[in-house]
Amino acid sequence: MSEPLLLDRVRYALRVRQYSLATEKTYLGWIRKFILFHGKRHPAEMAKTEIEAYLSYLAVKRQISPATQNQALQALLFLYRYVLEIDLPWLDDVVRAKPKRRVPVVLSRREVRLLLENVMASRHLVASLMYGAGLRVTECLRLRVGDLDFSRRTIRIHAGKGGKDRVTVLPDNLAHALDVQIACVRAFHEHDVAAGNGFAKLPRALRRKLGTSSRRFFWQFLFPSTQLSEDPREPGAFYRWHVHPSTVRKAIGLAAVKARIDKRVTCHTLRHSFATHMLESGTDIRTIQQLLGHADLKTTMIYTHVVERGAFGARSPLDI
Repeated sequence: MSEPLLLDRVRYALRVRQYSLATEKTYLGWIRKFILFHGKRHPAEMAKTEIEAYLSYLAVKRQISPATQNQALQALLFLYRYVLEIDLPWLDDVVRAKPKRRVPVVLSRREVRLLLENVMASRHLVASLMYGAGLRVTECLRLRVGDLDFSRRTIRIHAGKGGKDRVTVLPDNLAHALDVQIACVRAFHEHDVAAGNGFAKLPRALRRKLGTSSRRFFWQFLFPSTQLSEDPREPGAFYRWHVHPSTVRKAIGLAAVKARIDKRVTCHTLRHSFATHMLESGTDIRTIQQLLGHADLKTTMIYTHVVERGAFGARSPLDI
């Protein structure tokens, strides 16, 4: 039996460690580009010099951001450590780009209202939940029915950024809309079960442990796709995934144009606006840190720069 190709080995190593499909595609892309950059040489024949040459090319010629450069580095470190199993001192000495911390774009409450009024009906609840609970777009779309606790008015975020769980607020004003959404999900699920499907997309080990219990309603995605689709990691297995993040991003961008908001508005802008408006309303910054899932308080402190009435809430001497 022939030895698996390098990229197949990378793919297997990522799946064993339960990396997301998005991370798998990203890492494979960077590793492929690294190999092509060095004339298709095998990575085992290269070391620190070749990695730094590639990272310099990305920064100088391609002019990519420090965050993207570090993403490429993480892909290469994964390759050497977990696939090639080359544990050499230079892996820790490779120069990393220093990320630039920028002040986030934040919408006023009026702008948020205008934006939500112009979001297409099918994406209105997703956009409202991202703002009302401070969720990232992927966190919102990966919510399952069982993650909502109406009695405590909380939402459980499972395996958010960094693989961490956390709890955030469930907006009272969205309770009815969420009830209606859950009723729609139930209709989809009952149809799938009747057709012999209805199994939730879960980690393989958990699905094996649960067996037919993975068909339980509370495992279903809160924002399911209208169609079943094949799992790229399990040929022949069909699931009802959540809606694709790109559809939400497009809806937010289109709504910003319709609302005539002259700012760069993305899905993450709603999360920034959530944090800033919470801070302006008097919420303790450590509470905001917990709701957002930030590991470091310094990350949350960036919102003190954009609170109402200018930087740090200060007033210009011209206005005093």
